[in-house]
Amino acid sequence: MNALSGRFAARTVRVRAPGKVNVALDVGPLRPDGYHSVASVYLAVSLYEEVAATSLETPGITVSISPDSTLDLDGMDIPLDNRNLAYRAAAIMADVSEHATGVHLEITKRVPVAGGMGGGSADAAATLLACDALWNSGLSREELAHLAAELGADVPFSLLGGTAVGLGLGDDLSPALAKAQTHWVLVAADFGLSTPEVYRTLDRLRAAEGVEAPEPDGVDPRILTALRGGDAEALGTVLVNDLQRAAIELAPSLRDTLGIGESHGAVAGMVSGSGPTVALLAEDSIAAEGLAQDLRRFGLNALPVHGPVPGARIVSDTLL
Repeated sequence: MNALSGRFAARTVRVRAPGKVNVALDVGPLRPDGYHSVASVYLAVSLYEEVAATSLETPGITVSISPDSTLDLDGMDIPLDNRNLAYRAAAIMADVSEHATGVHLEITKRVPVAGGMGGGSADAAATLLACDALWNSGLSREELAHLAAELGADVPFSLLGGTAVGLGLGDDLSPALAKAQTHWVLVAADFGLSTPEVYRTLDRLRAAEGVEAPEPDGVDPRILTALRGGDAEALGTVLVNDLQRAAIELAPSLRDTLGIGESHGAVAGMVSGSGPTVALLAEDSIAAEGLAQDLRRFGLNALPVHGPVPGARIVSDTLL
């Protein structure tokens, strides 16, 4: 309430949170609970989602997509109800906040949808932080991380940012001291891939080959050494993604994208997470810019980025 007028005073908190690249992703066998254990190295990159959370006098949660979004969202099915991770994040925050109000969430989409880069998870992380500030909940980052883990394995990392090793379902995070920059070109597809379908395809391929995947218990230390030194050449030799072949099985055009990238100067390339975004590692920022320009000539949606970058951060806090 406005102390002078007694009227409701609307307020908007804007938060941005990064997408991520899985620099390494080892996937274990299908577990009895239907999930897979993983060992992953997450890298937060300079492609951000933004969520503007505005308090409402009326109760409830509403969601819209900002016209400032840089993605071509035609044909994309982005739910605006309780199937949306940002909506669910606001609902969780409302449950634990004494002074929750109604809230409208306006999401600016920049990270590819269903692209293996954690765009929806970034929306959820941004919403947790925005609602915490909007409702003066006073939760610590650790408490927010516990709530984030309820929403999905990638949400705690988008809060944390930087570089981290993820074990278990990917949400058992250990920050990695790797602050040197690496440079990438992200090639977004004009279609999405279902993460559960990619995992099912991997299980099917392994079963057909009679392969028994081991339970992952750690990541290759050479990956962390290369990241700490910002050594693109060394990093390029140890990139791994067990989901890549399943993503290519479902979307064979990804093989062509990887081939074009590597033939035009990429140090190495991989499908990011469950795909279909392709992450191409470049020698430095100049090489990344040049590679992106070359790929655009093939009609590919290529964007140079760098990492690591910080996790979710408040951009502005405004009384309306």
